[in-house]
Amino acid sequence: DSLTVPRNFKLLDELERGEKGANSDGVTVGLAVHDDITLTHWNGTIFGPPGTTFDNRIYSLTLSCNESYPQVPPSVRFNTKVNLPYIDSNGVANPAKTPGLVDWKESDTMDVVLQKIRRDFSSPSSRKLPQPAEGSTYS
Repeated sequence: DSLTVPRNFKLLDELERGEKGANSDGVTVGLAVHDDITLTHWNGTIFGPPGTTFDNRIYSLTLSCNESYPQVPPSVRFNTKVNLPYIDSNGVANPAKTPGLVDWKESDTMDVVLQKIRRDFSSPSSRKLPQPAEGSTYS
């Protein structure tokens, strides 16, 4: 039996890592509202990897951790328009197809999800996909 970490402990740890810049290269995660005591709404950023159609672009995302987190992954929505097969016309990530969500483990973090999406930016199927105009956003 694995030990279940209470939701708020896990989220406070993720918050602390994000504030210290301890997350990996190319992604950031932080609370959307700094005094959100429910730790539900988060902002994420993915910096487009070099050598791809995402290069030199900054992608803004919104992540939400409901009461079942971390047993269930966060919901993920791009604010910056992106052309990826697992992102719908409103910027919402399909949890059944999105890297980091489809293979979610309770020990994963929001940082891991963003890393996996960023890694997919460089995959052969994604790296050359034509992208919407830089800076365009979902309404």
